[in-house]
Amino acid sequence: MGLLQGQNVVVVGGSRGVGRSIVEAAFSEEATVLAVARGAATLAQLSNETPGVKTLAVDATKDSAPDAVFDAMKPDVLVISAGALAPSAPIHELGWEAFSANWETDVKASFLFCKAALRRPLKPETRIVLISSGAAWSGGPPFAGGYGAAKRAQMFLAGHCQKESDRLGLGLRFMALAPTRLMQGTGVGEAGLDGYAAYTGIHPADFLAGMTDMHTPVDVARAMIALATGKLEGIAFVMSGSALAPAA
Repeated sequence: MGLLQGQNVVVVGGSRGVGRSIVEAAFSEEATVLAVARGAATLAQLSNETPGVKTLAVDATKDSAPDAVFDAMKPDVLVISAGALAPSAPIHELGWEAFSANWETDVKASFLFCKAALRRPLKPETRIVLISSGAAWSGGPPFAGGYGAAKRAQMFLAGHCQKESDRLGLGLRFMALAPTRLMQGTGVGEAGLDGYAAYTGIHPADFLAGMTDMHTPVDVARAMIALATGKLEGIAFVMSGSALAPAA
């Protein structure tokens, strides 16, 4: 029997990268899975390659998105993995639109869905997992605009929403999951690698050669399954190597 058998798992940002790995992992654990993303083409590809996964084309940053998603499937587990590529230029070369890209996507989508989970509300014991980043502590590289601050804001949001759920007696569980290493094979990871290489003048292959203990999207998916099915106490969790632990 799969760890998520009989449960509905909704993954916002589920058509590629980390989100897609989470979709595939949840489906392999016998969940009923709904992958949500803006791009109909990538969702169609996912559906063709993983028959049985449900899909819904919705822009997660629109105010109407949560209602559309929750009307399509009421989740037992809701994962917010939608996010923009971080900018790749020094601060003084960025305009506000580029600097705030992750606030307008990662944080806004998290805000809208967490708010809707509380207001609707979702059924007791629903688990809401926001995919954050180790950049929430480090601040991220100096060429990535507001990325690190946006990922930290997701952690604050999970904590504030948990307090509201507790205050209102809703029985919801809000969590933030932060991989701490660059990930190849994702848009964010590849953009980050190129950004580091351009900023430091080091060839991407040489930069990678000096890195150890990198994560993969599959690692993050396994950690998300562990959070959704385990009994770890806390709000924010970090991945370090293969270990998953509450953030200090």
